[in-house]
Amino acid sequence: MSVPLFNLAPNLTVSRLCLGTMTFGEQNSLPQSFHLLDEAFSAGINFFDSAEMYPVPQRAETQGRSEEYLGRWVRNRKISRDRVVLATKVTGPSGQMTWIRGGPMCLDAWNITKAIDNSLLRMQTDYIDLYQIHWPDRYVPMFGETEYDPIRQFSSVGIEEQLDALGRAVDAGKIRYTGLSNETPYGVMKFIQIAERASRRPRIVSVQNSYSLLCRTFDSGMAECCHHERISLLAYSPLAMGILSGKYFLPDGGSAHARLNLFKGRYSEGESRYNLSNNIIKAASMEYLHIAGKYGLHPVSLAIAFVLRHPLVASAVFGATKLRQLQEVLDAMKVELTSEIIGDINKIHARFPNPCP
Repeated sequence: MSVPLFNLAPNLTVSRLCLGTMTFGEQNSLPQSFHLLDEAFSAGINFFDSAEMYPVPQRAETQGRSEEYLGRWVRNRKISRDRVVLATKVTGPSGQMTWIRGGPMCLDAWNITKAIDNSLLRMQTDYIDLYQIHWPDRYVPMFGETEYDPIRQFSSVGIEEQLDALGRAVDAGKIRYTGLSNETPYGVMKFIQIAERASRRPRIVSVQNSYSLLCRTFDSGMAECCHHERISLLAYSPLAMGILSGKYFLPDGGSAHARLNLFKGRYSEGESRYNLSNNIIKAASMEYLHIAGKYGLHPVSLAIAFVLRHPLVASAVFGATKLRQLQEVLDAMKVELTSEIIGDINKIHARFPNPCP
């Protein structure tokens, strides 16, 4: 069964599964990455997501490898460029990743332009299909934070400058479409409003936010916003960093090579949201695993099918380090959740709402 397609924008058709590449260059070697990409492409996946800061955990020695591996695969396999959709992201403000343009301190025009040019070089391509802002230039609660604190706001680059820089890249043929990531309803609406004031500014077509059985925060303000403004959700972490596969709840705590075990203490962004010592996360996950067993479904199938049934989800952005994991996600395309299953899921959600926000 080939992966279905979704029309994300004019002349931009993406598969409903998107292979994320943030393990390429860290957990996955170049040959392993090529093998995963080969199998995904053969199964009908044409959509591949990366970021200039990948792989994770972030290190100066490996930064950019994920984009590089993806670009080398397209070239090595001699795949016609119009047969794949390449997405990547510019790094938001970060005082930690000093190896990326000295910080970067902000998302001004210089940083955005430099990031685009560097990504094009690493990916060995003339254009990027979907270019996304990885996280906002301004302060917003994210990666496990839930409450907005006004006193943490700082001076940030205007959205006008960001959109103007992206617009120049579109005009130059360097990128085709733009999107946001880790955004809020306020941010989405401001980007839309400011784009509408000048025709040279591109209108965003997507927002890549977390969405899973353990994180349904999108369904609050973001869902209404995206519905009315015709913005599609690219749902990342549909397996909640692998938690919903059940592997971390095995008697041995899961493989030592599983990401949250392998990088324990080195991956603060992941561990702050997907904290395995959090009893609520464990309790909710065990309930969802029980539902999967009750209906004879693989836990991965339950989790992926739940995300893809959302009317605003264009594609589920997932990661895989092994072919077996890729196949488990592909198998989910054969699953259709009944109203009875959804009813059981919603009962669990009511008891444990969004333990991984």
